[in-house]
Amino acid sequence: MTEKSVGEGQPVSLVVVDEIGTHITVSAADLTELRVLQRRYGAQGYRPAGNVPAGGYQLPYDLHDTFDWSLIGARPWISPEGDKGVFHDGHFYKQRLLEPVDSRKMKLPAAIKYSRGAKNTDADDVKEKAEGEFEYRSLIVFRGRGLVRPEFQLPGRRRHTLAVQGTEIEENAAD
Repeated sequence: MTEKSVGEGQPVSLVVVDEIGTHITVSAADLTELRVLQRRYGAQGYRPAGNVPAGGYQLPYDLHDTFDWSLIGARPWISPEGDKGVFHDGHFYKQRLLEPVDSRKMKLPAAIKYSRGAKNTDADDVKEKAEGEFEYRSLIVFRGRGLVRPEFQLPGRRRHTLAVQGTEIEENAAD
């Protein structure tokens, strides 16, 4: 007996939710077909049901420029003023390019983070502290090495409008 990957040759389903809380169960013959449906619904703003984990989704840095935002129901956007970010579940998360940190206390590689100011309606366990009294909420962080899963990339490994490869990381980028 051989071990199969999740969804390989077996029916799978996913519950997606829109910005006003409408739940839809999407079913497919296998994981490949489900990803096609997930992208279709995600492009319309539907996100997978459940909460974004505290600290946001954590993915490898090298995945950022080709990440398919529709998989989490997010849509890239650049404001007329040049602010880059994504809309997700009715909120705008700003792109923040973070320099590597190398100090006695900690060592962190460069990162690309999408976050927004915390709101009163956010659960306390997902709020993160910044300098002073400011609190924020992270949607997703691309940092460090890791497996870049092709199924998470845009078809043809295209680069999206928020790609940063070839640009310098902002000095003094805020968390």
